Amino acid sequence: MGASRFLDELGRRVLVCDGAMGTQLIARGLRSGECSVLWNSDRRDDVLAIHRAYREAGCDLITTNTFGGSPSVLARHGLEERAGELNAAAARLAREAAGPSGFVLGDVGPFGDFLEPIGDTSVEQARDIFRRQIAGLIEGGSDAILVETMSDPAEAEVAVAVAREAGAPAVIATYAFQKSADGSFRTMMGNDVADALGRARAAGADVVGANCGTSLSLGDYAVLAGELAKAAGGTPSIIQPNAGSPRMVGDSAVYDATPEDMAALVPRLLAAGVRVIGGCCGTTPAHLKAMAAAVA
Repeated sequence: MGASRFLDELGRRVLVCDGAMGTQLIARGLRSGECSVLWNSDRRDDVLAIHRAYREAGCDLITTNTFGGSPSVLARHGLEERAGELNAAAARLAREAAGPSGFVLGDVGPFGDFLEPIGDTSVEQARDIFRRQIAGLIEGGSDAILVETMSDPAEAEVAVAVAREAGAPAVIATYAFQKSADGSFRTMMGNDVADALGRARAAGADVVGANCGTSLSLGDYAVLAGELAKAAGGTPSIIQPNAGSPRMVGDSAVYDATPEDMAALVPRLLAAGVRVIGGCCGTTPAHLKAMAAAVA
């Protein structure tokens, strides 16, 4: 564990992050409305098996099962007071799967509301929310805090700053982008790539980029990768594409990109200059195995 080991390794080579967690949990029986973070305690063997499948696929970075692990999101399930315990347990599970040569990313998703004046949450309240989750992730042994799927740079700034203050060994910040009518990539709040990444860098992020996206094709992700690397400047950049743009089948989103499709995208991402490549919605250990082979 430690910033030097993670960032030094990133300086030597491109690292491969893992893929989607939610779909893997659903395949193992997670029900709609159920708290996935509770599985770190009650169904730990299932979570560990998912982490191990990604590690065996060739992923260097294993992400904790804590996307909804903030106290504010856990409160919806009556679990707010267990935030520290469940986040620490998640980090320990990821560490067990990552082994001595892998790295654990402590996953911090959006806290579930908007900051004032759009929402009802003050910056200080958000700081407390993030502080409680991040403390558990660091206690459990995370090599880096991953602040992900952000749509508001102000929220990302708060989370990154809190992670730095909490002593996180390293901090990664990623946004979800969508393609606007003029062809530019913007967050849901309307921020372009340069603004979003610049603010995360200024807040102290060591790695910046994008995960997920709204209705983006694989070609769109290749273009976005170039914009990310440019906006990141001298800071390493990360991209975790979905398995293409989903189509709805009943109430379910289906992602059609195959492992071969995702592997074919990798050379374009590498040529764009990103330093960390992984997957998001719709990706599986099979997708990441193909992508890791393409990186290698």
